[in-house]
Amino acid sequence: MPSSHLLILLFLLSISLSSAQTYNILSYGAKPDGKTDSTKALTDVWAKACASVKPVTILVPKGRFLLSRIVFDGTKCKRKSVIVRIQGTLVAPSDYRVIGKGNYWILFQHLDGLSVSGGVLDAQGASLWSCKKSGKNCPSGATNIGFQSSSNLVISGLTSLNSQMFHVAINGCRNVKLEGVKVSADGNSPNTDGIHVQSSSTVSILNSKISTGDDCVSVGPGTNGLWIENVACGPGHGISIGSLGKESVEDGVQNVTVKTATFTGTENGVRIKSWARPSNGFAKNIRFQHCIMNNVQNPIVIDQNYCPGNENCPNQVSGIKISDIVFFDIHGTSATQVGAKFDCSSKKPCTGIRIQDVKLTYRNKPASTDCSHAGGSEAGFLRPNSCL
Repeated sequence: MPSSHLLILLFLLSISLSSAQTYNILSYGAKPDGKTDSTKALTDVWAKACASVKPVTILVPKGRFLLSRIVFDGTKCKRKSVIVRIQGTLVAPSDYRVIGKGNYWILFQHLDGLSVSGGVLDAQGASLWSCKKSGKNCPSGATNIGFQSSSNLVISGLTSLNSQMFHVAINGCRNVKLEGVKVSADGNSPNTDGIHVQSSSTVSILNSKISTGDDCVSVGPGTNGLWIENVACGPGHGISIGSLGKESVEDGVQNVTVKTATFTGTENGVRIKSWARPSNGFAKNIRFQHCIMNNVQNPIVIDQNYCPGNENCPNQVSGIKISDIVFFDIHGTSATQVGAKFDCSSKKPCTGIRIQDVKLTYRNKPASTDCSHAGGSEAGFLRPNSCL
């Protein structure tokens, strides 16, 4: 065979090996009627995708697909990178107990190079919220979608509705980009954090809109290198570092930037909170900048006396060390007199807090500040006057 023919054959072979395969869940028995359980279809599709050596796209087309709890585990996959395109809506069973007894409704784990784009996840969580508010014995509830022990993830254009617990959770991951994510749940829905990040590094949350009943973004122990930009929050409890210090031995949080965020009618704006009990954890090198507050109850908060229900922590002080925190160019309206509150630990006072170009008003007058065990510096135009 002439060498030129051999080269062409090798080239065609390389194209066939590299060409992506698309698996449409309709071909595996899924029905877009919102009533037929499509869990087995997605499980079968995942098994097929996992066995492929070629690039794979899993397609969830338009329509409503009923889905129970499911785990997409990449441990045995020949390729750890998979594209999941969701054009329709995945809907949880109306009986909250079906998914509510597990930690996650949808979980991806042990993957490298996963992309999840588009689509709506509707957990129909309102019935579980009602159960919790009634004081009955209810399951704690499932997180809508979780990503665990994975690297190089892209989650884009995803909408999460009415989660039982957290909407999106990133745990033990590296190099994650979330963009254009929408989160929506009732402002009174319990424990429905929008995006929760913990034990992860190099994570970005961009161009997202979060309306929920708890923190819009919550940042847990072991987070290093988190960038949050152009996020709208409200209703909700703000963007929170913590709560930290629940455990006596705990990884710290460091290198976090929150930039160009808008808070509307939220309980808090930018917040760092830690349990009032001993811990070796810390929060350092955190920057909140270019934030707008619209009628926010507590625009700027450091709370190191977090002790819900006064259980397991009365008469103790936080061991979390908070240092090198910048609040820059934060302005708008507070719904309460105190626009900035720094309630730090008497055992490990806050150090290196810097406030610059902050303007917060309450009823058209400068809001006040409240400091306890906090040290730092101030610059630029400040309203309220700093108490550091």
